[in-house]
Amino acid sequence: MIVAVGTFELHFPEVHSLKEKRQVLRCVIDRVRAKFNASISEVDHNDLWQRGTVGVALVSNDRTLLAQMGQKIDDIIADHDQIQVVSQDWEYL
Repeated sequence: MIVAVGTFELHFPEVHSLKEKRQVLRCVIDRVRAKFNASISEVDHNDLWQRGTVGVALVSNDRTLLAQMGQKIDDIIADHDQIQVVSQDWEYL
């Protein structure tokens, strides 16, 4: 069993309230959950309206499959027009 853990530091330049930030995050989180059945949640900076950290966890027996899924999740998050990815990191355990 291999576990992939992704961490994304995000910036929301067009967001002006926590409510707006949560709407943007909910859209991305729901999309990743629906497409990959991944565990994903905001894990840090919950009370800052222009900053956030999202954690993602995937489990499989194939590291190549996890890497491909991770790349697609990277693309989904980066393609959102109201999000700028400051940093991203994937660890395989």
